[in-house]
Amino acid sequence: MDTSIEPSPPAALPSSEPVARVVLKPRKARPFFGRHPWVLDSAVDRVDGPAADGDVVDLFTDQGKFIARGVYNSQSRIRVRLYTWKAGESLDENFWRARLQAAAGLRAQHGFDDRGQAARLVSSEGDRLSGLVVERYADQLVLQVTAKSMAVRLPLLIPMLQELWQPRGITLRTEREMNKAEGLSLKEGTIVGDVPEGPVFFTEHGVRYGVDLQAGQKTGFFLDQRDNRRAAASYARDRRVLDVCCYTGGFSIAAAALGGAHEVLGIDSSAKAIAVARAHAELNSQTRVQFEEADAFQKLENLYQQRELFGLVIVDPPKFARTRQHVEEAMRAYHQLNRLAVNVLEPGGILVTCSCSGHVTREDFMFTLAEVSERTGRDIQILETRGAAPDHPVNASCLESEYLKCLVCRVG
Repeated sequence: MDTSIEPSPPAALPSSEPVARVVLKPRKARPFFGRHPWVLDSAVDRVDGPAADGDVVDLFTDQGKFIARGVYNSQSRIRVRLYTWKAGESLDENFWRARLQAAAGLRAQHGFDDRGQAARLVSSEGDRLSGLVVERYADQLVLQVTAKSMAVRLPLLIPMLQELWQPRGITLRTEREMNKAEGLSLKEGTIVGDVPEGPVFFTEHGVRYGVDLQAGQKTGFFLDQRDNRRAAASYARDRRVLDVCCYTGGFSIAAAALGGAHEVLGIDSSAKAIAVARAHAELNSQTRVQFEEADAFQKLENLYQQRELFGLVIVDPPKFARTRQHVEEAMRAYHQLNRLAVNVLEPGGILVTCSCSGHVTREDFMFTLAEVSERTGRDIQILETRGAAPDHPVNASCLESEYLKCLVCRVG
């Protein structure tokens, strides 16, 4: 294994047993008895005993009552990530293997073990493996590590991933902001095996896509929208479709190939994404789909001024709120984007609108549509409330893991 992914790896893996006790401030314990996995620095009173970043620690109330066991990181706002509420359970090799096996079993139950397709195999908090995301594209695995707890255990976890899924190659993807927030020094690239320089191809609902594992956004493709792409396509028959923030054309191609759209226009501000989207259209022999590099807000305004109308508008913007402090700004952006989208919808048209901002609640997002309805004077009926595909499970104790909202609406 190439340990260059962590330039300064520890001499040995952290101990699986706790070396310190993290004691909470008074009246801060309730969320963690409720099994929420993130202990923020603002909830911690003190640490009794030596605790290096990546060490296992036990969490206690201010009265000395055991709550849970997790992993410590002094550099992160999430001071402790909790993994078990069983006193005395060791966070050893058997523990992590059992968690990965449980994740694999869930995917097999839902038919996500087809190596010709793509799926999320591990979904961080959703699989009780906070800080680890694993996706499979055909015979390749892509990892995204967002916590020190997982970064220091990669030498332990990677052989388990190989054993469970037997990939041809494993690639690590990182985010600069997350590395900084967690104090990580991870570097992107191939970890083990053979990873092709060109795209890896896979099939989704009969549609072919290719993904660049080295340079694609996030882990390469937005698998969470898999079933929403098919749902949106079911409203596309004989309609003129506009796909706003289309990225590499997933919704656009599905609308034509699965839905029988009369005409599709996809727009995105990324020239690289548009080039890949055009390649996807060619790969699937979809001549009714066109793509254009453009700013979403400006293009929608121009279409409105030109009195262009569409029967189906899909809006899937990037994350507008990365922190709670950005929620108010994000809500204004969602309002503006959806108002512009409604303006180019024909009467009785369909709006498929999405938010991937975990800090924006489903209720907040629906309220935005109510404001758009008021502002535009158009009735908006919500036909479907959707989320991520089943390989992106939501942890009921950590509702922040329900980040994706997708609303299918009829606009009068």
